[in-house]
Amino acid sequence: MRQIVFDTETTGLRVEDGNRIIEIGCVELVNRALTGKNLHFYLNPDRDSEEGALAVHGLTSDFLSDKPRFADVAEEFLAFIQGAELIAHNASFDVKFFNAELEKIGLGQISQYCDSITDSLLHARAMFPGKRNSLDALCDRFGISNAHRTLHGALLDSELLAEVWLAMTRGQDALLIDTDDAGSGPGQGAVALGAFDASVLQVIVADADELAAHAAYLKDLDKAGGKAVWRAHEPLTPGGEAA
Repeated sequence: MRQIVFDTETTGLRVEDGNRIIEIGCVELVNRALTGKNLHFYLNPDRDSEEGALAVHGLTSDFLSDKPRFADVAEEFLAFIQGAELIAHNASFDVKFFNAELEKIGLGQISQYCDSITDSLLHARAMFPGKRNSLDALCDRFGISNAHRTLHGALLDSELLAEVWLAMTRGQDALLIDTDDAGSGPGQGAVALGAFDASVLQVIVADADELAAHAAYLKDLDKAGGKAVWRAHEPLTPGGEAA
């Protein structure tokens, strides 16, 4: 399973006003693990950013003047997202801008190149109805540090969103056992059980680092909502509290 968490910065909020993409950030996940393979571009939009947008991202026209244009990086970007599930926070905003850029150079729409597009904001709203679900709010909720985020940046926001997405969607995968229904009648497919000597099993005890990592994982689960079921099965200390 390949997923690309992505974000953009733009010259303004409305694509209808001729605003353009000025930064693209993409972070790759494969089988729910960060691969370290990212894609990042600053782009020359051939126009100034609106005052409100500039206050958010801080990318001036002078800084962007020597950067490539979208048409120059489009092929590399499309190759990177090819066949993947795309994940973005308020995805409709980014998709609208990408479609405008792609249509300008005759390359259709972004949905033609990816498997699907998932909006993490809609997922968060369904998971936490009535609560703030901005990227900053979700970082706080899941204990993900964003102290280094003073201005919005497409790659930094994509990296934070990737961590948030993994935390939001963390859960036990389905445990499936293949069975063969044919031959499952009486006397068929039975397994003969004999005496089992448990003394031959090797017992491996978790070390201090592993116990600390386990405790941190349970703490993250508690932050995600509710108390981890594991808490009910932890050994009690002499004071009557979970160890």
